[in-house]
Amino acid sequence: MGQIGRSVALFVLAGLCEIGGGYLVWQWWRNGAHWVIGLLGAVPLILYGIVPTYQPAHFGRVYAAYGGWFVVLSILWGWGIDRVIPDRYDLLGGAICLTGVGVIMYWPVAAEEDPAISAEQGPGRPEPAVPVPQGSA
Repeated sequence: MGQIGRSVALFVLAGLCEIGGGYLVWQWWRNGAHWVIGLLGAVPLILYGIVPTYQPAHFGRVYAAYGGWFVVLSILWGWGIDRVIPDRYDLLGGAICLTGVGVIMYWPVAAEEDPAISAEQGPGRPEPAVPVPQGSA
């Protein structure tokens, strides 16, 4: 899997953790489900905080781009779980969001425009300053 494919997979995993965990907390707090459902929702929400750290870009860029994925995944969650069919404006908005993700995360940036890119790397997105975690110790 290429770097973009891995990045997309991480965004989708983060979205499923956030939306799935938030959905369980919603069911507990708002809809009166047993408190254990809310507690179970906390687990994927914690994982949601960890998953984006495996992205190659810096925090601000990752979370800005994740916002677009969150919009699209929320529309899909509503359609698949709550049976709310997206209308053309939902689809258009989602497409606009994913276009923004592409620009923010994957559009090439020249080294002179982004000081985080070293001279050796040349054009493109910077590698992380510290190694990306490869698992727990």
